[in-house]
Amino acid sequence: MKILGNLIWLLLGGFVTAVEYFTASIPLFVSIIGIPFGIQAVKLGILQLWPFDVEIKDSEEPKGCIYTALNIIWFFYAGIPIFLSHIFFGVLLTITIIGFPFAKQHFKLAGLAINPFGKKLQYPQSTIL
Repeated sequence: MKILGNLIWLLLGGFVTAVEYFTASIPLFVSIIGIPFGIQAVKLGILQLWPFDVEIKDSEEPKGCIYTALNIIWFFYAGIPIFLSHIFFGVLLTITIIGFPFAKQHFKLAGLAINPFGKKLQYPQSTIL
């Protein structure tokens, strides 16, 4: 059932938001300063392609001012447009009962689009990814 949900997810906004993340990562890899942002954007783009059954947790590493600085820079560079895309698809999908679980997923990922640094993606043990 999760495979079907992930395939439907791609049609209901997952592919569009994945393309946004991958597009945002391309110019980030050009400079040395942008590489951490590019890596994070690629990780989140992969998450957009197969989001169900993945848990988003806070990182166990000690949080400091570096995560705050990275999140602020990310917010202004790529966070706002991707956040707005998630909100748009989330509101659009809440219109139907069938789309509600996908809208819920979009709203969850909207928070991650604003604040991606300091988070850890935990895939289930049975997943190949």
